[in-house]
Amino acid sequence: MGRALVIVDMQQDYFPGGAHPLEGPEEAALAAGRLLDSFRAAGDHVIHVRHVWDEEEATFMRPGTEGVDIHHAVSPVDGELVITKEHPNSFRETVLEEELRARDVDELVVCGMMTSMCVDATVRAAVDLGFETTVAHDACATCELEFDGRTIPAAAVHSAFLAALADGYAEVAATDEIAG
Repeated sequence: MGRALVIVDMQQDYFPGGAHPLEGPEEAALAAGRLLDSFRAAGDHVIHVRHVWDEEEATFMRPGTEGVDIHHAVSPVDGELVITKEHPNSFRETVLEEELRARDVDELVVCGMMTSMCVDATVRAAVDLGFETTVAHDACATCELEFDGRTIPAAAVHSAFLAALADGYAEVAATDEIAG
């Protein structure tokens, strides 16, 4: 059996100048780049997931814009699978599970954007499908959220989602612990 790195939605719209910039995307991209280098060096599988929001109400990740492009820090190379999705869960209505099973992958390392949406949905789906899953917490980023009339800072959102995943759902570790 094998392992794969799944990089979720590390796309231009989440970086400064994009349509929906997050807090700390540059740092997350650098960490994801280190993970990517270690997976490539080990000969492990790498899968890039990108979101395209093809709806009239889309405010970011719109088709045909530079915002949907994968960030240069984690650019795919020949032979690496790129999956396009329309939903937060990277497995929903995509070939991700089929491709992982075809490669005999049973262990995933997930990183990307946003911690509170697509990373969370993808990790929960992966675990539900039986994949041993680790989240590289420092290779993820998110934004502040509003709830009950309050603004929840991005760092608190990030920590709360990772704490929930670490509470018996998935492993949560730093890039350097995973990459070695």
